[in-house]
Amino acid sequence: MPHASKAPAERTAVPRHVAIIMDGNGRWARQRGLPRIEGHRRGVETVRTVTFAARDLGVKMLTLYAFSAENWNRPKDEVGALMGLLELYLRKELRTFVRDRVRLMTIGRTEDLPAGVRRHLAATVEATKAFTDYTLVLALNYGSRTEAADAARGYAAAVCSGSQKLDDASWEAFARHLYTSGMPDPDLVIRTSGETRVSNFLLLQAAYAEFFFTPVLWPDFTKADLAAAIADYARRERRYGLTSEQVNPAAAAE
Repeated sequence: MPHASKAPAERTAVPRHVAIIMDGNGRWARQRGLPRIEGHRRGVETVRTVTFAARDLGVKMLTLYAFSAENWNRPKDEVGALMGLLELYLRKELRTFVRDRVRLMTIGRTEDLPAGVRRHLAATVEATKAFTDYTLVLALNYGSRTEAADAARGYAAAVCSGSQKLDDASWEAFARHLYTSGMPDPDLVIRTSGETRVSNFLLLQAAYAEFFFTPVLWPDFTKADLAAAIADYARRERRYGLTSEQVNPAAAAE
């Protein structure tokens, strides 16, 4: 069947959904002669800062790449420390999220996380599920290729059960089986630390996203850095395969 064209969204200066690949904790620690875990601890503080900075700047949804499916291959002591920091973060932030009406959601194979992390995740997701103004999404044990495989399995099961017709195949039908089902696609994807790759993050959802790469290491990333990324986004023209004249006919007529 022919590909459906994606209509341009209403142009706004502030992206509705920002996704961030948080990178540079280890290098931040190494530059200071500190253990890697100290970089991760400092990174958690930045998560707190950026969570509320994004809301202050008008963002409605923030997705943070907190732990990838490939991160399990890191040294066991580092993985254990990361899981401990995640559990501590969830324990400490629950009251703050409820007080400030921040909805928490997750994407990824969270069923494979340690029991303590799963328990605190479930409690926070449940306690904040009614909030609608601002959403924080944690990508945990997440990988875009894993997500695509899981979605294909779910789509195939729907076809086999008769709830989905194979002849009705479309992106919209397939997307309902992604971890991000019901979420808007990211408008802006930011990666810190100077790396310029996407590392298996939201590969399908970010098909039309704007990308912003900054040399700032994640522990040093501030509200001002986020504002700079958003300002850069506001200067861009999102065409979704169309021409500039189609996107902005008024400007073309001038």
